[in-house]
Amino acid sequence: MADPFALFDAWFAEARSSEPNDPGAMALATADANGVPSVRMVLLKGHGPEGFVFYTNEESEKGRELKENPSAALLFHWKSLRRQVRIEGRVERVSDEQADAYFATRSRDSQLGAWASNQSRPLESRKIFEARYEEMKRRFDGQDVPRPPHWGGYRVAPSIFEFWSDRPHRLHDRRLFLAQDDGSWANWLLYP
Repeated sequence: MADPFALFDAWFAEARSSEPNDPGAMALATADANGVPSVRMVLLKGHGPEGFVFYTNEESEKGRELKENPSAALLFHWKSLRRQVRIEGRVERVSDEQADAYFATRSRDSQLGAWASNQSRPLESRKIFEARYEEMKRRFDGQDVPRPPHWGGYRVAPSIFEFWSDRPHRLHDRRLFLAQDDGSWANWLLYP
């Protein structure tokens, strides 16, 4: 298959039927302005030829790193299928309209949590966070919860895909796709 997006769609469809929990969970690796890396799990909330979308507090560690260094790597690992997909690319913010539309689909409790959390910052006690959450419940009582101004989405626009399948005796199957200037994808096998 010459289209990495079509191959991803096929593998992701299989993962949705076989993974017991969160087939859209992906490791997101970022780096700060000095190149110091960090990685965490996030959830895929949309994908297509433009890229792979996730949402977060933009003042979080990942948000700060993406502002300093707008490149990232993603890794999907589907243990039930014994497959993984690695993606690297540039990162851009999604539009405010797209972020608003996604935020409106979240549960009310998740919306309130986005307002209550100073994500990635030190927290003296769980009680403080719970009090902030209760404060947000009172603040937005009887009304829709708008998207916080510090909360939005990011899209990783791939320049590299690597598809990996487990094989016996560590003789794995690996296929690399590399974006070309004309919009096509070169691809070849890699040694395991």
